[in-house]
Amino acid sequence: MLCSPRWLLKQEVGAYSVLKELVVVLPDCLADHIGTLIPGIEKALNDKSSTSNLKIEALIFTRLVLASHSPSDLSTPVLSAVGERYYKATAEALRVCGELVRVVRPNLEGFGFDFKPFVHPIYNAIMSRLTNQDQDQEVKECAITCMGLVISTFGDNLGTELHACLPILVDRMRNEITRLTTVKAFSVIAASPLRIDLSCVLEHVIAELTGFLRKANRALRQATLGTLNSLIVAYGDKIGPSAYEVIIVKLSALISDSDLHMTALALELCCTLMAGKRSSRNVGSAVRNRVLPQALTLIKSSLLQGQALLALQNFFAGLVYSENTSFDALLGSLLSSAKPSPQSGGVAKQALYSIAQCVAVLCLAAGDHKCSSTVKMLTEILKDDGTTNSSSAIPNQTTKYLPFILDQIDNQQKKQYLLLHSLKEVIVRQSVDKAEFQDSSVEKILKLHFNHCESEEEGVRNMVAECLGKIALIEPVKLIPALKLRTTSPAAFTRATVVIAVKYSIVERPEKIDEIIYPEIASFLMLIKDQDRHVRRAAVLALSTFAHNKPNLIKGLLPELLPLLYDQTIVKKELIRTVDLGPFKHIVDDGLELRKAAFECVDTLLDICLDQVNPSSFIVPFLKSGLDDHYDVKMPCDLILSKLADKGPSAVLPVLDSLVDPLQKTINFKPKQDAVKQEVDRNEDMIRSALRAIESLNRIRGGVVGGATVEDDRCIGGSPVKNDLFVGRTGVEAARSVVVKGVGAISDGLVGLVGGVIGALAIGVAKSVICSCTYSS
Repeated sequence: MLCSPRWLLKQEVGAYSVLKELVVVLPDCLADHIGTLIPGIEKALNDKSSTSNLKIEALIFTRLVLASHSPSDLSTPVLSAVGERYYKATAEALRVCGELVRVVRPNLEGFGFDFKPFVHPIYNAIMSRLTNQDQDQEVKECAITCMGLVISTFGDNLGTELHACLPILVDRMRNEITRLTTVKAFSVIAASPLRIDLSCVLEHVIAELTGFLRKANRALRQATLGTLNSLIVAYGDKIGPSAYEVIIVKLSALISDSDLHMTALALELCCTLMAGKRSSRNVGSAVRNRVLPQALTLIKSSLLQGQALLALQNFFAGLVYSENTSFDALLGSLLSSAKPSPQSGGVAKQALYSIAQCVAVLCLAAGDHKCSSTVKMLTEILKDDGTTNSSSAIPNQTTKYLPFILDQIDNQQKKQYLLLHSLKEVIVRQSVDKAEFQDSSVEKILKLHFNHCESEEEGVRNMVAECLGKIALIEPVKLIPALKLRTTSPAAFTRATVVIAVKYSIVERPEKIDEIIYPEIASFLMLIKDQDRHVRRAAVLALSTFAHNKPNLIKGLLPELLPLLYDQTIVKKELIRTVDLGPFKHIVDDGLELRKAAFECVDTLLDICLDQVNPSSFIVPFLKSGLDDHYDVKMPCDLILSKLADKGPSAVLPVLDSLVDPLQKTINFKPKQDAVKQEVDRNEDMIRSALRAIESLNRIRGGVVGGATVEDDRCIGGSPVKNDLFVGRTGVEAARSVVVKGVGAISDGLVGLVGGVIGALAIGVAKSVICSCTYSS
């Protein structure tokens, strides 16, 4: 078919589409058929009668084949396609060239395949596009990207050509339209093991990149930080100290908790600047005066976490290693950060944790002597008043300091949460190191945690559960029986805590706990029918975690668990109470969190275990009830309805009529005149969610409701528009003309809600339904 006559072009395009899917699903499946496919590809790319669509499909297929198969003689037609007049075909040909470069030299040794005959033809084809200014932006960007790949892969075989193309890339970096792509290209070149000679442009590149650090374009600043890091690692000895000082000054402005990803990149670059021979006296002084104050401000932020926290730890360690700042001065600055100040008040718990982590890293970087003296000083502080989270700062010497931490948990009642957090860090580090606790330590830890399972503070119970879950990953043989034994405890908080502990022990990666817990899963998950709502919610959360991370462990239990799970989605009047606040009464629904968790669990099961779920038995009455429930429940229910409309339309169609009323109420609901902005925004979010569900329902074509097609006169429209709240006139007119097929009468209230973002979405729904009606008629 690929070599079929030109009047069968549509079939040929379709054949390439099928082949593309085949290569994506089964890589390397066409290895034995490449010789058969090459004539068809060459004909599609070289024949003058081929359409642009055919050439694009052929090029995309060729790129996918090159990415997953051995190199073949496809270079000639691909390079000729680079000269195509249609910009999309040219751009795709350049992308194929990029794959061709990777294929002809998959490793720098080049053993087993002679790549040299391909170097100059590929270079010349790309260079012709790189130097051309009068072309589409997509082609320019593809040419820049491909040239960066060519230089990084074939640079040792390009002599004078490098002096011709590198200045062109620098020129493209000065162009606002192509500078981001060029920055990324230089990052690829700098990361090449070939150590390409950039001496002719290195100074200009560093100057341009330094200037980009103050630009407003966030993507450009991110790419610039990464490229500077690669260039300094590879060519740091060829960059002058004055350039480093300018970079450090610009970096200091990027370190703040307003953009933690950017902060992490900036701190990583600082660490690179301080490493090795690059750390001169001037560089150290610039880092100490410019970056260190920003770092000490950042460490007090309660938002600091993840990669940014790790980069900050490496930064403090780098200061010690570079010997530009004394250990005692850094330690004093960090401990001072943990003290409350009159201006900002107390320090947040997360900030204390961050400070403690940095102190620990600082001690490890300074050596054993400083480490021992610091730990001794911190333990004395903790004995005195426990004002800081200093136990988290104890470096990785768990066997030595574990008894001290356990003793302090019982003696420092006011600091239990922080101390349990410290103990969790000890357990996590043991887990990462694949190290086991001593039997005596395990017994002490378990006794302490089980004593705190009934704590009145929910934060303490959650921390206990997380600690038990992490210990279970290390010692599953000891923990699982102990946890199972307490599922029958008379204390509800204890039962809930052990179930949450099981939840924390289930991770995505395979662990030895999997085969141990498998026979005992029912003992924990069947607590979903417990009398206490806290226990039932814990069981629902654990089921959701199992479904997400280890679905194979629970599939056999789902027929028994699903009816119990569905029962948790129903509003239970016995959980609704009225609180008398004097002038007025407030209704509290204690079952709300449980219902929300249950619906979210169903949503997870639809994604992971759809074959085990019977949507027909769930939609009515459970999903219908949720669509008419509280705001927090409606949102996941709308998402579930959208998924069911896509994955199980045959179950949704028979009950569409019954879903109209709750959707109508949601769209028709209007907040009070004196509603605060938060209530208004929440209502708009709820309407958007309902509209998305309606749009998903509308995609079910040929819908038959109750055995008969919905009449054309059931339409949206009819109520006056409230101009003081919503102003989308166009959306109103579009909504009035919508004839709903397969959904029923949604509501005349939709007309009054077409404004701003809601209006845009309503217009989209209206147009979609109109298209559906036109198609059906």
